[in-house]
Amino acid sequence: MSNTILFSGSAHKEFAQNVAKHFGCELGNVKLQQFSDGEIQASYEETVRGKEVYIIQPTYSSDSIMELMIMLDAAKRASASKITAVLPYYGYARQDRKDRPRVAIGAKLVAKMLAAAGANRIMTMDLHADQIQGFFSFPIDHMFASSVFLPYLEAQNIDKLTIVAPDTGATKRANNYAKYLNADLAICYKQRKVANEVSEMTLIGEVKGRNVIIMDDMIDTAGTMCKAAQMIADQGALSVSAMCSHAVLSGPAYERISESILKELIVTDSIPLKEGKDISKIKVLSVAKLFADVIKSVENHESISTQFIQ
Repeated sequence: MSNTILFSGSAHKEFAQNVAKHFGCELGNVKLQQFSDGEIQASYEETVRGKEVYIIQPTYSSDSIMELMIMLDAAKRASASKITAVLPYYGYARQDRKDRPRVAIGAKLVAKMLAAAGANRIMTMDLHADQIQGFFSFPIDHMFASSVFLPYLEAQNIDKLTIVAPDTGATKRANNYAKYLNADLAICYKQRKVANEVSEMTLIGEVKGRNVIIMDDMIDTAGTMCKAAQMIADQGALSVSAMCSHAVLSGPAYERISESILKELIVTDSIPLKEGKDISKIKVLSVAKLFADVIKSVENHESISTQFIQ
C-alpha cells in the first residue's frame, strides 16, 4: 500500500488521524492556508505523482466544501493517479430533489463540483437519501453507521425496546434496526410550515412502558428530536434516547439537548462536536476504523459488502 497517501483537510483532522492510524500510516503533508479575505490555498508538501490519494474531509460548512475542492484540484494538477474524496458527512444532502418551483438541487450540484475538481471516487456514510448515489458517474462507497450502532445496542441489552422514526423519511432505517434487534417500531408524523420548525407532530405506535430510541441519519437544530422525545415521554415511555449518524448540531441544538427529556444522544465522529458546549448527554462512537477498513478493501480490490449492516 506504499502507493497510497491519506491527507486531511482542516474540518476534522482528529478523525483523519484516527483513520490513518487504523489504516497503518501517517497522514500526508499538506499545507492549508486561509487568507484574510477568506480565500483558501492548498499545497502538497510531498510528491503525489502517480499516487492513489485519499482526501478526508466532512463537508458540514461552506468553507469545508471549498477547501475540499481546492485540495482535489491541487492533487489533480500534481498528477495523482487516483483521487478519492472521503466524506464521512456529505453536506447539502437534504437538498436531494426539486420539491417546489425555483429551488436548487444542492446535493447534485456538490456531486458535479466534486467530479469537476478531480475526484475519481467517493466514500461517504449514511446519506440523507440513497438516490444521491445516482448523482455520480463514478464509484461511490456508501457505508452505514449501523456497523457500529447495532453492536453497541446489542451490548446494552435493552429490555422492552422500541425504535422510533422521528419522521416518515426515517422509517426505512428505523424498521431495519427494529427487525435486527427484534424490537417494536413506532413512527412520528410531523408537519412543517418552515424549515427547521415543526408545527404538528403525531405518534403512530405504542410506547407506554417501553425504552425508546429515536433513530435518524442526522440531528441539526435538535428541535424535532427534543419535541418527539417529550411527546414520547408524555405517552408513558420508561426512557427516551436518540441515535443519529451525523451530529450537525447547529444553532441552539446543544442547549436543547441538555435541557430535554433525552437520556442520551448517541452519534458518530463523522462531524466534530463544538468546543465549550455541554456534551454530558452525548456519546460518540467512532467510525474511523470502518473507513480505514473500506480503504484497505478498495486498495486490495476486495469486496466491501461484509463491512455493512443495514
